[in-house]
Amino acid sequence: MALTLSRPARRRLRTLGFLSPWLIGFSAFFAYPLLATVYFSFMHYNQIKAPTFVGLRNWVYVFRDMPLFGPALWNTVWLVVVMVALRVVFGLSLGLLVTKIKSGVGFFRTAFYLPYLAPPVAATVAFVFLLNPGSGPVNEILAKVGIDGPNWFNDPTWAKPSLVLLSLWGIGDLMVIFMAALLDVPKEQYEAAELDGAGPLTRFRYVTWPSITPIVMFAVVTGVVQTMQYYTQALVAGKIASGVSIGPGTVIQPGYPDHSTLTVPQLVYSMGFQNFNTGAACVLSLVLFAIAMAVTSLLMRKRSGLLAAED
Repeated sequence: MALTLSRPARRRLRTLGFLSPWLIGFSAFFAYPLLATVYFSFMHYNQIKAPTFVGLRNWVYVFRDMPLFGPALWNTVWLVVVMVALRVVFGLSLGLLVTKIKSGVGFFRTAFYLPYLAPPVAATVAFVFLLNPGSGPVNEILAKVGIDGPNWFNDPTWAKPSLVLLSLWGIGDLMVIFMAALLDVPKEQYEAAELDGAGPLTRFRYVTWPSITPIVMFAVVTGVVQTMQYYTQALVAGKIASGVSIGPGTVIQPGYPDHSTLTVPQLVYSMGFQNFNTGAACVLSLVLFAIAMAVTSLLMRKRSGLLAAED
């Protein structure tokens, strides 16, 4: 006897079928890894022997006994605050500039966007060479005008600002996003504001900014998430600046100079794949996840975040 389903049941099954690709991807690439990370955070697991339950020992070790957790967390938060803020401001400024240029706009768009296409490792190596305190062209140019250039990636004080300069050099992605948002603002609103005697700053505040606020929110949220995962550029810059040569079996200690470029993702990799302390690495990953979720939720709140409150 054939099983006959009611119309609501068939509708639910059809909906579930359409959702199945997303449900499978969500379960395989987000839910399962997250649950596994929580599970291993309470285990002693060296990726060789079977995991054994140790309770909160990994959490206590990370928050109380891990000497590099504090510097890594501070560096990550510093990069999130400074790098994301400057990238948004700089990207928006370039977007405004490109939309106001009357001639040669194609050249300037290409010139500003090209650095973003450079591979992260190659761009970092080139930047470390340009900012080399002894033979780099930047310090040579500064010396010719009577300025004693800093040590950049070799100075703990200048290492993180140097990484920020590297991120601003590859600002082409945000420039394109903001440029598209700015071109989408209705021209009629600008014309009405000009008829009312509004100046450039007033037009930006009351016409441009309300229209591009969702795009700014998108740029800030994605920037926070990406910077929370900041790994490659900081590791490569520290390695090249320190002069370490890589060969088979070479173990690179991240954070040069003086742990000033050490980020939490680097610490996760070091703990999990160099020291084989999977439990501590999972705790660090969960801390990153919690901070990213908290900051994102705060930014997306009405009134207190970047989104305007609905009437």
